[in-house]
Amino acid sequence: MNNPYLQKFKEQQLRACQLKQLSILEEIDRICKKHQIGYWLDGGTLLGAVRHGGFIPWDDDIDIAMRQEDLDRFVSVAPSELREGLFLQTPQIEPQSKEPIVKVRDLNSFYVEGSDNFAADYQKGLYVDIFPMVDYPTLSKKWVKRITLGISKSYSILHKSHYYSFNAFAEFFWFGAKYAVNKCLWSLLCAVRPKNVYLSNILINNGYGIMHRQDSVFPLGTINFEGKSFSAPCNPDAYLSDLYRNYMEIPPKEKQKIHSVFIMPELI
Repeated sequence: MNNPYLQKFKEQQLRACQLKQLSILEEIDRICKKHQIGYWLDGGTLLGAVRHGGFIPWDDDIDIAMRQEDLDRFVSVAPSELREGLFLQTPQIEPQSKEPIVKVRDLNSFYVEGSDNFAADYQKGLYVDIFPMVDYPTLSKKWVKRITLGISKSYSILHKSHYYSFNAFAEFFWFGAKYAVNKCLWSLLCAVRPKNVYLSNILINNGYGIMHRQDSVFPLGTINFEGKSFSAPCNPDAYLSDLYRNYMEIPPKEKQKIHSVFIMPELI
């Protein structure tokens, strides 16, 4: 039997997390405006803005995207710009997180997903994900998916925890070589093919082969999210259709799942 009081508590916890993530997004927005860094709401966050005017009711994260060059600029200025209590997490700053995605985390909360190492020593506060978007050469989706998936899978394996064994070293060198070959091939194609039509996220498996037309993103517009205005693709319909097809359709209850396995929106 469902306990209504427990359900109410879970809903309150989730909402507290969402509001804390919203405050992180506002700080990112402030920094981006100050330094003229372009960003836009991405994935489920953009979907929530369009379909719900804010968070998807059961969602517990925020996703934004930046062009790679803008993300590099953000990473360079954020450590000195972020307000007290926020932390920029990157593979270079905290390699022990084994996480290739840049995040801005809140230091006074606790958020654990299924992929997290609960005991490992890295920041696990609530966060906003920042995904790098790169200009894609004009190729068929089949070739784009084949090459970028090779880069992605190899990158993920190279950045996971390794144990000292023959198999671990063999795996490391095999995927290191595979990563290098695919990366070189990608660089060559980027050099010889025009890159003024598509862009895509090359870090997340679900994004491989999903190419957004640049004219569906730029020039950036704005959208309402939780009563506040944030940057968004100029054509959210086209952008979301690339990702979700029938994006206005509410998924069945069994698919309305949060990402976390443990949340504390405020540490005592």
